[in-house]
Amino acid sequence: MDDDYQSKIVDGHGLADAVAQVRADGRSIVLCHGCFDIVHPGHIRYLEFARKHGDLLIVSITSDAAIDKESDRPYIPEELRAENLAALSFVDLVYVDPNHTAEQVLQLIKPDVYVKGHEYQLSKDPRFLAEQTTVEQYGGKVIFSSGDLVFSSTELIRRIGRDVDLEAQRLQYVTRRHHISLDTLESIIARFRQRRVVVVGDLVIDRYVFCDTIDIARESPMMSLKQLEEHTYLGGAGIVARHLARLGATVQLVTSLGKDSLSRDAETQLKADHIEIHSLLNRGALPIKRRYLVEDTKLFKIEQAERRPLDTRAAKRARKILLELGEQADALVFCDFGYGVITEASLSMVLPELRRQVEIITADVSGTHGDLLRFEDVDLICPTEREIRSTLHNFEEGLSAVAWQLMDATRAKHLIVTLGRRGLVAFDRQSQDPASPDWAGRLRSEYFQALNGRAVDVLGCGDALLAGCTLALTCGAGFIQAAYLGNVMAAIEASDLGNIPIDVERLRRWLTAQPELIHLPERQPVC
Repeated sequence: MDDDYQSKIVDGHGLADAVAQVRADGRSIVLCHGCFDIVHPGHIRYLEFARKHGDLLIVSITSDAAIDKESDRPYIPEELRAENLAALSFVDLVYVDPNHTAEQVLQLIKPDVYVKGHEYQLSKDPRFLAEQTTVEQYGGKVIFSSGDLVFSSTELIRRIGRDVDLEAQRLQYVTRRHHISLDTLESIIARFRQRRVVVVGDLVIDRYVFCDTIDIARESPMMSLKQLEEHTYLGGAGIVARHLARLGATVQLVTSLGKDSLSRDAETQLKADHIEIHSLLNRGALPIKRRYLVEDTKLFKIEQAERRPLDTRAAKRARKILLELGEQADALVFCDFGYGVITEASLSMVLPELRRQVEIITADVSGTHGDLLRFEDVDLICPTEREIRSTLHNFEEGLSAVAWQLMDATRAKHLIVTLGRRGLVAFDRQSQDPASPDWAGRLRSEYFQALNGRAVDVLGCGDALLAGCTLALTCGAGFIQAAYLGNVMAAIEASDLGNIPIDVERLRRWLTAQPELIHLPERQPVC
């Protein structure tokens, strides 16, 4: 092991300077490139083999954001992966490469020898073939290691399972990397009160029926339940609007209220949170979703709802209202629960005009009638993994490939895919300039584990996430900062039974209790 390993970790400038010095001395350079998620005996043999083929061994590792594997990979954050390699005495320099392949770093340093594992000798992978072509074009050599000892980081991770301490450390590295701290988040939250947000979508009533198990029914082998009590919550676009209002934003809600008592109750709750309602008044009653529970376990759900798409007159009125509100709005949120407030015809008519008016537009869908592909050119879409795969009818490819397919089809700027109790993955483009070739290139991603130790109820977590992310983006937060704040909102929501609006003080209390936001002094790379 090398005691002075920290000095071996360099950034782009440090790498270029070191290469220039080695070239001036007339020495040769060897490069190895990979993920190196868990450094195992196979990696050691491979790197020792590479060191014998030159005077200076440089190891470049793919950054966390550029790794295209499972949703929660890499397991080890890039900072620790770099330290693990730098601690090896036969490794001279370590560089964290922000690109998806070694092509760019090969062009930068032009190593005399590029060493790959034995398994690449007959590989037809276009990424490796592009690397090989790059090396051969400047006159370098590609050499393959002996391959006498083979391990798989993926298989090792599968066997050893997850480590809680390492997960916490990984989260701390991610927050430090993206400047996510109590101070930065507080500066974002302090601007919530200046934001004006328009929410568009269906209101939904979520009713929890709490029961006790009695026995197996005598007439047939079915469970017999005794109803104890009911709790009713306002869901759909209503809870998104209430989250935003409780966080401090000025909220306008464009929706459809009925003439039933539940509609009147919903209106009372919304007005109590100072939400201005613009009702299209085209339905008899609000949709109801009844969930039957024994203690905190949900047994089944019964949906009592009718899809009532806007008629042409209501669609024209909705367009007029949205364009008027859009003139003053900082953000617009579409909540498509499939009951008719948002239709493909009305959306295609008004969305391009709103795009020219409103800086931040976000969207989410729920249910079988919602369609993610309707939301073109928006800033953020927040579906579940199941929703995105169902929309694209793609159940085979990896999550990164499916995410790229959706972003390509919708031209969305950002995407957050929620994974239930496993957390979320935030996908970002390499460039937000549609004229740049990086606009349609491979996506960068960041995985966030779920922040609640034990979820009580996941109902409404996506709505809380959407509200938090949208408001953060309107306040100038970076995308990953907004994703983290949305993840905290989802964790808070999951700690309660039912759809409960989250206020700004509760959000602040949660943030002060998050250990990953307490940052130690950051080590600076050698330049």
